[in-house]
Amino acid sequence: MFVPMVPSAKLFTLLTSLTLIISFSIAQTSFRPKALVLPINKDTSSSTIQYTTQIKQRTPLVQINLTLDLGGGYFWVNCEKGYVSSTSKPVLCASSQCSLFNSHSCSDQNICGHSPTNTVTGVSTFGDIHSDIVSVQSTNGNYSGRYVSVPNFLFICGSNVVQKGLAKGVKGIAGLGRTKVSFPSQFSSAFSFKNKFAICLGTSNGVLFFGDGPYLLNFDESKVLIFTPLLTNPVSTAPSSFLGEKSVEYFIGVKSIRISDKNVNLNTTLLSIDKNGFGGTKISTVNPYTILETSIYKAVSDAFVKTLGVSTVTPVAPFGTCFDTHSISSSRIGPDVPSIDLVLQNDVVWNIIGANSMVSIYDKNVICLGFVDAGSDFAKDSQVGFVVGGSKPMTSIIIGAHQLENNLLQFDLATSRLGFRSLFLEHDNCGNFNFTSSI
Repeated sequence: MFVPMVPSAKLFTLLTSLTLIISFSIAQTSFRPKALVLPINKDTSSSTIQYTTQIKQRTPLVQINLTLDLGGGYFWVNCEKGYVSSTSKPVLCASSQCSLFNSHSCSDQNICGHSPTNTVTGVSTFGDIHSDIVSVQSTNGNYSGRYVSVPNFLFICGSNVVQKGLAKGVKGIAGLGRTKVSFPSQFSSAFSFKNKFAICLGTSNGVLFFGDGPYLLNFDESKVLIFTPLLTNPVSTAPSSFLGEKSVEYFIGVKSIRISDKNVNLNTTLLSIDKNGFGGTKISTVNPYTILETSIYKAVSDAFVKTLGVSTVTPVAPFGTCFDTHSISSSRIGPDVPSIDLVLQNDVVWNIIGANSMVSIYDKNVICLGFVDAGSDFAKDSQVGFVVGGSKPMTSIIIGAHQLENNLLQFDLATSRLGFRSLFLEHDNCGNFNFTSSI
């Protein structure tokens, strides 16, 4: 068990007094942001591609790098080494803050506890729940603005063990899932704006908005979104959960898959979530590529190869369907290959174009279909807690981060609705948000 350190008594008294003044001024300020913004960086330095962001936390404020987890239920940070703050406070058992976590644990010191989980590796430990000041930038949707602070932002203390496997310099995970203590819920509650957020992963840089639009990249992308309902899985699919917990991840209703407007012949019962939580489609930022249940993968791969009409070459892991780079021409929207359509509820279509469906392996002159068989070694080894029983996954389709790049996704938690739009169609880019100007 690790807890944040506080400075010496004299310094602590001084800093506490200053903090009370700062917190009071924050509470009394007439400026109340309508939205917040965070930068996103694609990190390829570790063994697993991760999308990271930065916030400021503690007193005095320190920049903290975090891996983003779209389906993560909470925010945790490593407190074992170097956590020093005069404003950190433990959350007591039986408190209203503790109840937000649905905690089943209480320490001998009457501190509420929970299990911080590294969803990249699947490792989970135990940690105390604390609160501390968090500071992020506001936005009007056009530019980044002044920093605003939340004095008692809730988080779980992690350790070196659970941090292992995160990108270099990253100290924890920022969960964006459907809980009362995720980043979106805590920020919307603190500033009384709509419980919405929009994420735009870039090939190098991207952006994360909390609150409603506009979301100005080259123009206001919030005006051209297509919508589909968000679904709830009655059973948690997280690496660590308690019996009876619902999933806090984001599921959508895929009804069929088309390649170049032709239906792929597959077992459609796998597309629905059963009473035990198996099946369905979820969206993930910690899975770098889309993972398909084995029979779905084979059906999609076979139909794709047949429609493309190009011979395959020896595949490069983790992919199972690859081609010679010289056999695929380029277009404005990426490699010139058949489009893959996810047909959603009410015949809404998520169109996956070549830039999102294909992955180039430059040093081997190979380009691969960027989907992974759930029964492959890569899926079994790296997707800890997500793939169960080998080729039978808990979730039939996990839409991975590569397929999300340069797509704006808006999650409306109040209405349980997903809005989405490919920026390639607008000649836009997730890295185009202006972080250099201020409001």
